[in-house]
Amino acid sequence: MTALLERLSGVPGVDRGSVERLLDTAGGDGWDVAIPLHRFAAAAKRPPNELAAELAASLPDTPGVARRFAVGAYVNFEADPAWLAERTLAIVGARGTSYGGGGAAGPEVCVEHTSANPNAPFHIGRVRNALIGDTLARILRAAGQTVTTQYYVDDIGRQSAMVTWIWTQPKEAWPPEILATLEGADEREERPDHYLGRPYPAVSAYVKTHPEAAASLAELCERLERGEAPEAHRRFCEAILGGMLASLARVSVTFDEFVWESSLLHDGSVDRVVARLRGAPHSVTEANGALAIDTTVYGLPKEDARAVFVRGNGTTLYPTRDVAYHLQKFGRFPRVIDVLGQDHLLHAKTLEALLNEIGEARRPEFVLYQYITVPGGGRMSTRKGTVVWLDTLLDEATDRARAEVRARHPELSEGEAETIALAIAAGAVRYHIVRIAADKSVAFQWEEALSFEGRSGPFVQYAYARASSLLRKALDDGVAIPTSPSGADLTTPAERDLVRVLARLPRVVASAARTKHVHTVAGYAHDLAESFNRFYQTTPVLKAEAGRDSRLALVAGVRQALGNTLDLLGLVRLERM
Repeated sequence: MTALLERLSGVPGVDRGSVERLLDTAGGDGWDVAIPLHRFAAAAKRPPNELAAELAASLPDTPGVARRFAVGAYVNFEADPAWLAERTLAIVGARGTSYGGGGAAGPEVCVEHTSANPNAPFHIGRVRNALIGDTLARILRAAGQTVTTQYYVDDIGRQSAMVTWIWTQPKEAWPPEILATLEGADEREERPDHYLGRPYPAVSAYVKTHPEAAASLAELCERLERGEAPEAHRRFCEAILGGMLASLARVSVTFDEFVWESSLLHDGSVDRVVARLRGAPHSVTEANGALAIDTTVYGLPKEDARAVFVRGNGTTLYPTRDVAYHLQKFGRFPRVIDVLGQDHLLHAKTLEALLNEIGEARRPEFVLYQYITVPGGGRMSTRKGTVVWLDTLLDEATDRARAEVRARHPELSEGEAETIALAIAAGAVRYHIVRIAADKSVAFQWEEALSFEGRSGPFVQYAYARASSLLRKALDDGVAIPTSPSGADLTTPAERDLVRVLARLPRVVASAARTKHVHTVAGYAHDLAESFNRFYQTTPVLKAEAGRDSRLALVAGVRQALGNTLDLLGLVRLERM
């Protein structure tokens, strides 16, 4: 790296960070690491092919590099197989559970994710936010960051108000179409989010066509903002939220802190934001008395050129309260990340405009994701009732996994089989959603979501279990796992490929932490599992006539890396499947 930087000295934009970010460690025919020179050649006003050839010829010999050569605009490096194997396994052994992470600690980070309204259970469209956010927090922590995850509980918005509005009325007074949603329901058998959330889609539809009901709901919303919530309101919110969190716990998602929106009203934070927005450069008063910011200068769409922050009746809007929330976060954390659905892009731009209007220079970083669509098109919607509940999906996945575990391991106790089945089910669902890049939509298909083969969580879990089983057999046979293997023994194509993939993990984690592309870690997990399976199927280990110790060390290193990667993805390590 030092020699490469020296040869590129004087080229604008060249530093260690820029070079490291461009390194391609995927490996290919005859090369292990490559660096594209298009950007640097453009800055130096040189033909990229010419610059690559010059660098390849002028770089000095380096320990561990067998050869270097140019192909087009790329300088390729082929590692000495023995050196790479010994170096990689030594690092894995030394770092153990921290292998893949590390690096200089950056500023403390707040990752706000999920923040779903407490009005209904989680469907899998909603849970994509949670899985992206939780995985990102895990990756940032592994990369050396101090991370606090937050869930913003909107307990005074229209959605949560709908739940209180209907449940504080006697059931005999409910409209028939809303009452019908409770048919066959048993409060004693259902979790609160499922039971209390049952009427929500029907209530949402009802208030759109019944002005009296809409007026009653609006009055309740005003009371919530004034701090005059019915006694049952907080109880309903907490009960539903508790059920939602129970669903998330099934896929290993937890939070460090919960921020209730009502707290920002009660402590005066929202009032202070309103006062600052009143005096903002582009503050205007509408004909109905509403207060707004003229956002034309910020390039928002014409139909959204007025960002109302106080309604004509004196109540505030979600963006106003969100400004207060972000000021609170900025006061505690140097770095703030928000995970939002793509349909919140306008809200994100409005938030930035409002922050600018009050003279706040700090901004959150946004991770925007596309939605999961249902068969036939359209995204999942709690309001419309077009959903696949997370609990339903997990229950189906658990049933399938239980049958598979029973068939493979009839000797297991019922408790052991159930523990494994639950972990496999959660792994299937979690990996299925995280493996897709956030900026791509996911067309939900039951068979794909429940698959235990191919690019799936159970496929990675099984590779870990297979490596664990192999090492257990070695120990049962009295064979110690070596700590100082000979890289010269690991020369077959399967061994070389496995070492190469194993060595990539630290760079994958560093890149994912920098770009917030959590799907790349899922892709790496599959690559490592697939490479290990090829090695396992083609390469004797315990019965090897030569090189057994080195192969056992390689298996131990892969098991460690697979386990660390499962941790990053929030999947359970399984010793057997």
